[in-house]
Amino acid sequence: MVQRSDFSDDLVVEGTVESVYTTNVFCPPEVQGIVVYMVQDGTYVQEGDVLCEIEDQDLDNEYESALLSLENALAELNKVKVDLELKVALLEADVKSNEAAANIANLDSLQLQYSSENQRKIQELELQKTAIQKNKIETKLRTLRVIHQTELKKHELRIERHNNRIEKLHERMESLVIKSPKSGLATRSVHWLTGKKILEGDRVWEGLPLIVIPDMEEVKVRLKASESEYKQMNPGNRVTYTFDAMPELRAFGEIVMKTPVGSPLGPGSKVKYFEVEASVDSAEVLIPLGLSAICNIHLEQIKDTIVVPRIAIFEEDSAKVVYVKKNKFYEMRQIITTNSSLKSAVVAAGLVEQDQIALLKPPSSNIKIKTFLPDSVVRLFQANRADQSLVVSPELHNE
Repeated sequence: MVQRSDFSDDLVVEGTVESVYTTNVFCPPEVQGIVVYMVQDGTYVQEGDVLCEIEDQDLDNEYESALLSLENALAELNKVKVDLELKVALLEADVKSNEAAANIANLDSLQLQYSSENQRKIQELELQKTAIQKNKIETKLRTLRVIHQTELKKHELRIERHNNRIEKLHERMESLVIKSPKSGLATRSVHWLTGKKILEGDRVWEGLPLIVIPDMEEVKVRLKASESEYKQMNPGNRVTYTFDAMPELRAFGEIVMKTPVGSPLGPGSKVKYFEVEASVDSAEVLIPLGLSAICNIHLEQIKDTIVVPRIAIFEEDSAKVVYVKKNKFYEMRQIITTNSSLKSAVVAAGLVEQDQIALLKPPSSNIKIKTFLPDSVVRLFQANRADQSLVVSPELHNE
């Protein structure tokens, strides 16, 4: 018996639950080494837990070389200090010696009144010579002290550069022990070269993803659709999710994105699959990541309409007909259908509620009446076939 009901054209595709937001942990900058430890795949970690340890032999060698260079620079600074202090001490001794000679000359000058003119001139020249020598030594001492400060500053700057280099190398060495930036489920990333999840002993380098920590609070479903399935679905299609591992759980969402380019199923395969992303807008409980989902995609839905099984629709002279039971015989009646799925179709004209239709074609002897829709109705439907909102009154078959 024909009843009004909701029509739904559904497509079932399998998908996998993923996180919408993830935190990626990468190999640190300026690092190229070998993984010596990595947290087990699927381990729940707390913020600050060690995720990975990397050994970088080149960095170790560079650090040792920097320490040796610093040690040499400190030794060179000490040597310069000692040499300059010795030169200063010698000049200071010359200054004191000159001062002593000047004092002696001054004492001798007291006796010049009893000396001859030539002796007085000689003594005065000696005093001038001592004064000139004193000025030269003092000038040399001041210059040496300036040179002393300049040399010391140059070596101190060199040591500062070595210290800065060692500090940066130390930071890089500390970065070889990678800690979790947040709490969550840690999963190993796929290595770009091997195509497999990263293992201890694998070589890694700057920028390579090592660990993924998904946000488990907000999830999505990633589908791998065949080309025919891909063409049927569109963004905005509603999706109902069920899960074999959790039969009691249901969730709801919609298609949000379709990748424009397909990928081969395997090396050399001509068969492609297309990735489709669907949201999870509501769920009864928190859905575990990695769970396999059965995605019931509602391609088209029409509320409160006449829906009949497709097996009850037959072709007669290029027209679609059904066989309506009339007491002990059947009436062959033309119908017009709009939307259809693999199992059912929407009847826009030709049937009313309470009609009883046959699922199998009756014998010709039992078909007593043949009723066709008016040409005006058929033409109207054909002219507006592109308009999905067209619904012709079913009673028109009586006209």
